[in-house]
Amino acid sequence: MSIEITYFAHGTTYDNEKHLASGQADAELSKLGVSQAKKLGGLVKNNFDFIFVSDLSRSIDTAKIAFGKDIKLIIDPRLRECDYGDLTQKVKDWSILERINNKYPNGESYLDVEKRIKEFINFLKEKYSNKKIAIVSHQAPQFAFEVITNDFSWKEVIENDWRKQGKWQPGWKYILK
Repeated sequence: MSIEITYFAHGTTYDNEKHLASGQADAELSKLGVSQAKKLGGLVKNNFDFIFVSDLSRSIDTAKIAFGKDIKLIIDPRLRECDYGDLTQKVKDWSILERINNKYPNGESYLDVEKRIKEFINFLKEKYSNKKIAIVSHQAPQFAFEVITNDFSWKEVIENDWRKQGKWQPGWKYILK
């Protein structure tokens, strides 16, 4: 028994364009982000049994644009972005590597995100066996999926992040067994 997951990052936000780290603050999709969500909808067929999204509007909006306004979404706060605490919506000029084990001031560490995603994965294994699932979420949860399912280190995942190349990636595949 396995679960096939296709993980999609939300579209670009106005915060992203200003190099601000939105974290768990709500951030509106920019024109580019809306365009990316529309493009995503054209790339994927809605052949998913379930679509899970973060409870932050940028993920919900991306999913609704990509899959249709009337699609049933399962909103799960465990899929939220990392909580950057006092650095939320500040210029993202800090080293993420420093925050793998160390919490952002009044926020989370990436290991905290990994713990949330492990709980979410265990929930999926318990309730959604043999299903095809789409997830629309954020950077840190996607990193956690890489760490948990592909056995990469946090350092490897962060250093090889596609965002450093300035290219939007529509999705990743994961198989949970």
